[in-house]
Amino acid sequence: MGIKRKTKSLNSLLEIFEQSDEALSAIDLVERLNSKMNKTTVYRILERLVDEGVIHAFKGKEGVQWYARCKDCTASNHTDLHPHFQCRDCGKTECLDLQLSMPKVSNHRIDSAEMLLVGQCEDCLA
Repeated sequence: MGIKRKTKSLNSLLEIFEQSDEALSAIDLVERLNSKMNKTTVYRILERLVDEGVIHAFKGKEGVQWYARCKDCTASNHTDLHPHFQCRDCGKTECLDLQLSMPKVSNHRIDSAEMLLVGQCEDCLA
């Protein structure tokens, strides 16, 4: 982790990610942290953590922004190129452990791609 300066607010947000194996929505994070910091601070810290390669962001259903821990990313290279799954019934959202390869497109440089699979999770299927 390349974080240079850890504040109390940053530590609160990092603690939430360390305790979760699932992706977390921006809405959920703002609600969880509303007694410790304002919404603007939450978004500012999330942006910083994405820039530093600590977490990655992706859009879920209805355009909601989701965040999940990175595995081996750095500030200059996000290596977590994988699809995400969101359950249409319970809302559970997770990173799928499937590596994708980025297609080569002549005369273009592709920096990122997003794939969201929507369906029913194991619990909702049962």
